[in-house]
Amino acid sequence: MNVDLVKLVYFSPTGTSKKIVETIAEGIQAKIKHVDLTPPAAKTKEFDEFHDELAIIAAPVYAGRVPVEAADRLLRLKANGTPAVVVVVYGNRAYEDALLELSDLATQAGFRPVAGGAFIGEHSYSTPENPTAHGRPDTEDLTKAAEFGGEIREKMKGITVPLDIPPLKVPGNHPYRDGWDPEEPMSPLTEEEPCIKCGRCTEVCPTAAVTVADEVTTEEEPCIMCCACVKNCPTGARIMRPRMQQISERLHTNLGERKEPETFL
Repeated sequence: MNVDLVKLVYFSPTGTSKKIVETIAEGIQAKIKHVDLTPPAAKTKEFDEFHDELAIIAAPVYAGRVPVEAADRLLRLKANGTPAVVVVVYGNRAYEDALLELSDLATQAGFRPVAGGAFIGEHSYSTPENPTAHGRPDTEDLTKAAEFGGEIREKMKGITVPLDIPPLKVPGNHPYRDGWDPEEPMSPLTEEEPCIKCGRCTEVCPTAAVTVADEVTTEEEPCIMCCACVKNCPTGARIMRPRMQQISERLHTNLGERKEPETFL
């Protein structure tokens, strides 16, 4: 199969997963169309069905799993046997069962996984004081992503129809590990003095948990603790709660060894 069109399907609150799939697509050398599952509107949006293209599906890893919001939105797609590359992006700790889970979700949505990858991005809880995987994906990561795209292109040439694609084998376990329950409020807070009520936190929140009015409020239940609001706040008014700051410090202390991307064809 010659790949003429690549649809990039991603849930990417901080933009890292999007960056990885864009670079993989550059290596494939085909036309690109974006299917962004990140905005709150993606929970109800009717997306076009997939036909005669290659999909690259990406999601971040939260505590070794695919975020529930990402899973729910992915399962709304109708793939009709479309070949897919599944990619998870994690913050230099471990991706555990996430890649297997994403492959299973893609299959459930009607895709046929043809390749998989686990790439490293700056951790959501990384801060200037306690950086974890700071600046990643870096040049080396992106070079490997583009090379992976070239390998995918060559593999697709040897496939006549999607039914020829054998089951993809990736690391992970059934049943998946339990998701993380922090058992206490973890949503970011707003310091009123530096806050300029610009609304950027509302724009980037994937679950519409943040409201800007006379003050900035955050609903605890829909917040997925992605920290997109923290990383995008122009004045530093959005901050992590003390518990999240403690986790950030622990990650910085324990995750100094550099992990490298892994790919599966």
